[in-house]
Amino acid sequence: MNQSILIKNSTIVNEGRSFVADILLSNGRIYQIGKIDIEPNYKVIDGTGKHLFPGIIDGQVHFRDPGLTHKGDLYTESKAAIAGGVTSFIDMPNTVPNILTVKSLNEKYEIASKKSLANYSFFLGVNGDNLDDVLKTDTSQFIGVSDDGLYFTKKGNLLADNPDTMEKLFANCKSIIAIHSEKEEIVEANEQAFREKYGEDIPAKFHPIIRSTEGCYEATKRAINLARKHNARLHILHLTTEAETHLFQNNIPLQKKKITTEVSVHHLWFSDKDYERLGMLIKWNPAIKTEQDKQGLLKALLDDRIDIITTDHAPHTLEEKQKPYFQSMSGAPMVQHTLNCMLEFYKQDLISLEKIVQKMCHNPAILYRMTDRGFIREGYYADLALVDLNSQWTVAKDNLLYKCGWSPLEGTKFQTAIKQTFVNGNLVYDNGLFHEDSFGMPIEFTNN
Repeated sequence: MNQSILIKNSTIVNEGRSFVADILLSNGRIYQIGKIDIEPNYKVIDGTGKHLFPGIIDGQVHFRDPGLTHKGDLYTESKAAIAGGVTSFIDMPNTVPNILTVKSLNEKYEIASKKSLANYSFFLGVNGDNLDDVLKTDTSQFIGVSDDGLYFTKKGNLLADNPDTMEKLFANCKSIIAIHSEKEEIVEANEQAFREKYGEDIPAKFHPIIRSTEGCYEATKRAINLARKHNARLHILHLTTEAETHLFQNNIPLQKKKITTEVSVHHLWFSDKDYERLGMLIKWNPAIKTEQDKQGLLKALLDDRIDIITTDHAPHTLEEKQKPYFQSMSGAPMVQHTLNCMLEFYKQDLISLEKIVQKMCHNPAILYRMTDRGFIREGYYADLALVDLNSQWTVAKDNLLYKCGWSPLEGTKFQTAIKQTFVNGNLVYDNGLFHEDSFGMPIEFTNN
């Protein structure tokens, strides 16, 4: 554990540039970057021809622990994450029980300390029922509060549909408020119209019409207006529409932004053309929408209106996914393949390596004010992913690490492979093999 590791001659991608150098890891941190001589006690890894990225920080996952561990848990999904170069994650509150109290939040940290191979943090859930209790606490102790996924528990839990609740929260919360932005009343009216025509078995291709652009745009616009009124830190989760991208700014640095957003990789990868082939397997909330939306999201990512990339990794069993429309669960597993997806866009000349690193490593650390993570800098935690940009493989059931055992990407041929992943200076993933003698750490952050 925390053996000194020397990575020789890799191309380091960091802070807007790529350059060949050696990097020495010692005591969990990046000790030195430059031209470094080999010492007898170093474990040496030849990085020649490979690219070294900071470890990916995934700002939105649903690892299902506690209470829904038949779908995934903090061990299985963190293992899948690490195989995909993800070294840190923030998990959402819609477990069983929902994480609505400081006590349940602390219990989740305790579970992670014994199970998670990656570094971890957790949102506290907030809704109309627990808002007053949350606001009695020091909210600066939370990396963020969120309503995401809580609408599965009962109607009316989305903050975007409760302006009075949102106003009270925005006026008093000292952490990021990360919300799922759809207007339920618009969604419900659309559901009813399609139910009258198709009954319970609505074809998947109508999902983006039911969970429409209008429903997303109206909710996001209202939330932004309220956040501006109270000078609150608002983060809109998993943006899905080109229309919404125009509500966000790119004329101030991320460190000074109070209103931010993200795109989840599946909304860049899939479009409504894919429902015919994949059906309910790509049913997500908010929905995957049109090709125009997909292109608009990428454009906004490139020009910095969209700040970070996440996965919204949300495993369900295949049985849960393949039910008729209203019974089919929304969400799918993505965390093992998110970096590969983005690197395919690089291969297509749609995005640079430096921009991928900015959106997946640097910016999540900045946005959530993480301590000593997200960059390849001397003194920072040694969270790293060594990637071969010329290594072809195909996603198949036998190389999936998700507990649910399936992926909407099965059959996809990738041209890049994550070869090694380091977490806090430990080589945890090494060419398909795992070293599981160390666990991740809770992510340190500051809301001051």
